[in-house]
Amino acid sequence: MRDLNYDFKQLCRGNRDGSFATQADRQHILDLIADQLYEMGFTKLRAQGFKPKHVEMLVERWKAENLKPGTLKNRMSALRWLAEKIGKQNIVERTNAAYGIPDRVYVTNRSKAKQLQDEQLSRIRDPFTVMALRLEASLGLRREESIKAVLDWADRGDKLLLKDSWCKGGREREVPIRTAEQRQVIDEAKALAKGKSLVAPGYKTYAKYLKHFRYECERVGIHGVHGYRHFYAQARYQEITGWACPACGGPTAKQLTKAQKVRDREARLQISHEMGHGRGQVTSVYLGR
Repeated sequence: MRDLNYDFKQLCRGNRDGSFATQADRQHILDLIADQLYEMGFTKLRAQGFKPKHVEMLVERWKAENLKPGTLKNRMSALRWLAEKIGKQNIVERTNAAYGIPDRVYVTNRSKAKQLQDEQLSRIRDPFTVMALRLEASLGLRREESIKAVLDWADRGDKLLLKDSWCKGGREREVPIRTAEQRQVIDEAKALAKGKSLVAPGYKTYAKYLKHFRYECERVGIHGVHGYRHFYAQARYQEITGWACPACGGPTAKQLTKAQKVRDREARLQISHEMGHGRGQVTSVYLGR
């Protein structure tokens, strides 16, 4: 293992800030940063030798790659975390605007939905990864929920009851089982898991399995899985209201009748609850406005 990768790994091990998912995402970003700096010629760099020039060179590279503002901001967060842990906070500017990184655009009327492709699934070698992805796509679960959930316990016939320890923010919730396809996916997942979660055998914790899960996804071209939740939310909105959401070309809020606005609000609140969000407004990210 290269020196900088090793240093970053040790820092992550010694500083367990945030959820397991946050820790895994941070380590993944820092590992990528170490690899990219090595490619740029910094073959002897150690964590304590990090300087503003390294940050600037990384940011210029990422901007040249046309990464999305959200991706850039996640990487900047990892760099600020690193700077804090090595006691050199001033090597990273306090604002992203100082690097010319634009603000995120949270609500647009363009769909970010993704559909799970059978061709990609067929190339994944780990059946536990395949099954977790199918649960995400069919039930709108988060990645962590689909892997951690013990479905033999969660399956209540007409709904999944997700424990607080499986869910973001520690919020227990129910997800309705409405279709024959959902029932089939759940039954197949239960048969594979055999009373346990979808953390594959050989991995003691979710955090350790997550690295393998991400590798399998990226190997077949699945870069980010949140788009499956977008697809679920959009399909659910049309099912409830009878019309497409704005992100899929449906009427915007200004175009709805008074009666439709009531139905729109009810649908958004219901979808928000099913997907584990506390406010109906959050669904605008998935559905548009």
